[in-house]
Amino acid sequence: MAEVLHSSDPIHIHTTDQEQQQQSSPPSSSSSSFSSLSVAVNKSFSTVTDCEAEEITVTERAKTEQELSFLAILVTLFRKSLVSCASDASAMEIGHPTNVRHLAHVTFDRFNGFLGLPLELVPQVPTTPPSASATVFGVSTESMKLSYDRRGNIVPTILLLIQEHLYAQGGLQAEGIFRINADNRQEEYLRDQLNKGVVPEDIDVHCLAGLIKAWFRELPRGVLDSLSPEQVMTCQTEEDCAELMSQLPHTEASLLNWTINLMADVVQEEHLNKMNARNIAMVFAPNMTRMADPLTAFMYAVQVMNFLKTLVSMTLKERNDSDVESSPEFYIEPFDENEEHSHCNSFQQDVATENEMLSNEAI
Repeated sequence: MAEVLHSSDPIHIHTTDQEQQQQSSPPSSSSSSFSSLSVAVNKSFSTVTDCEAEEITVTERAKTEQELSFLAILVTLFRKSLVSCASDASAMEIGHPTNVRHLAHVTFDRFNGFLGLPLELVPQVPTTPPSASATVFGVSTESMKLSYDRRGNIVPTILLLIQEHLYAQGGLQAEGIFRINADNRQEEYLRDQLNKGVVPEDIDVHCLAGLIKAWFRELPRGVLDSLSPEQVMTCQTEEDCAELMSQLPHTEASLLNWTINLMADVVQEEHLNKMNARNIAMVFAPNMTRMADPLTAFMYAVQVMNFLKTLVSMTLKERNDSDVESSPEFYIEPFDENEEHSHCNSFQQDVATENEMLSNEAI
């Protein structure tokens, strides 16, 4: 009997002794036996090939079915997500109001704070809010509560509160005032309190001075931004500086006048605080303008410093000539905006009366 071995090597056929005897028989019988054996071998090879082909087909079919099932799962999930999104959108749709009542009309008055506030909201809002916004830094003066200073300037009330505490705690006599930086932790605490309209006691005077500079630095529009750099750079004399200051809008002119008098108050204590007109102008100049290019901003700050220095020197001369006491009087109480002109007129009358009294005493 013949045994067929399947391998990659040549096929070897093993025969028994009887088959060997048959092979030694005449050629006719041997050739017929070999033919039958070849047919058997070919059949076995074809059988193996068919089996392998069937296995490959089954494997590919299974793989295709897996891919199709995975794709079907993805399609199902995508459809469900679309349905859920559509249902959420329909659920979130807001219809037209049907029952509307006008409970209160609340406005923010720059001199009196919030007007028309409902009684239930009064405990949640400060009695004297410093600003219509949540902060007093980085917002326009149009949204802040304003007050008058003794010279008739309309400035944010919070600045007058800081100035009052600065003077009361001897800040004008502190060496390096407006030049020395304060502790960052105390500054953050004071910022939070100022946003509530409160100035705590026993705050470092350098912290108070630093936040005055920060308030000007963080304004959306610098105090001197309405002037072109060319206008400031061409200012050479006191007359030029006075003329340029008169070209500022009313709000910016009031803020600049208040700042110049604050700087003049500091310079008058130069023998204690070591801050002359140039030094105080140098620390305030970068906070009065906004320029994107650092190099241009630095060069322009030098011109602004000279401009501020000239204005401070002019203010000190006027004080010396008039012999009017420079100690500030604070008008913290709110005023009606319609009374602005009458307030300024009464202030001018008071100053004229004071000058007349001083003249009589001198005679």
